[in-house]
Amino acid sequence: MPNLLAKAIGAGLGLLVAGVAARAETWPERPIKLMMPLASGSAVDVATRIVGEKMGEILGQRFVVENEPGASGLIGTRAGARAAPDGYTVLVLNDGVLTMLPNMKSDIGYDVFKDFVPVTRLVGIEWVLVANPAFPPHGVADLIALARQKPGMIDYGSGGYGSPQHVAMEMFARAADVRMTHVPYRGPTPAINDLIAGHVSVMFTALSTVTGFIPDGRLRVLASTSATRLPQLPDVPTVAEAGLADFHFATWCALMLPARTPPAIVAKLNSAADAALADKSVHDRLVTLGFAVAGGTPDQLTAYLKEEFARTGDVIRAANIHVD
Repeated sequence: MPNLLAKAIGAGLGLLVAGVAARAETWPERPIKLMMPLASGSAVDVATRIVGEKMGEILGQRFVVENEPGASGLIGTRAGARAAPDGYTVLVLNDGVLTMLPNMKSDIGYDVFKDFVPVTRLVGIEWVLVANPAFPPHGVADLIALARQKPGMIDYGSGGYGSPQHVAMEMFARAADVRMTHVPYRGPTPAINDLIAGHVSVMFTALSTVTGFIPDGRLRVLASTSATRLPQLPDVPTVAEAGLADFHFATWCALMLPARTPPAIVAKLNSAADAALADKSVHDRLVTLGFAVAGGTPDQLTAYLKEEFARTGDVIRAANIHVD
């Protein structure tokens, strides 16, 4: 009986995949869901909505963003791994769920290299260290001095345990030999709101998530985490310039599809995404917000993912970052 059941299940899956493959040539015939395991207003969300709108024009079907945040992106990513491989659920995943959390936890509930099909890398994301304007430090050196004077007394916000905000600050604290208190939130947006309100004092975050709060003084930028000064903030030093010579932090996000999605759909989606990224209005808007436009083939993303997975694992182990 078990063998018969297994054969029946296998046959059913075979018919499902065959049916999906047969419909791939006419894809897309209805709106497409962009499933994102991060909160609305996050850097990935901002970039996705800009690119997704243009992709909808190119393919003639609307792209609908669906945010499923929680557990630093694990909840939505697990759901995405189980989605039907028919091209109507496209996953927008950041390196937090692709390279960071998998190197911190053994039970994340998905396999980065088996449960997804790479499509293209969307953007690189520039990061900054920001503080509430009432927080005394006006630069990295001041922050380090205060943290050493008051170990564990400075609260910093993040998008959750194992989130890029958490990883960036743990790397910073280790490099500076200081100790601060982590306050995790359900995504970076509520963390930023509490930073503005003064409930936490400082945090690392993507530039695109705070561009509207810097000119009016609701947040103060202490440094950027790029290798060189950002063109959007030419007067703001990098963390490396401020004294931590080897410190650099940036993130990225990519379009992925559930495993077993037909190659014809992968190719069409890749072509639409790259065309959208090449559009001048899309490109200029992304750059203004602090994104580095990427693009490329599925094979290039596969190679990049493997390299980043190994590199990030080395960084996380060196910084001794764990998520229980």
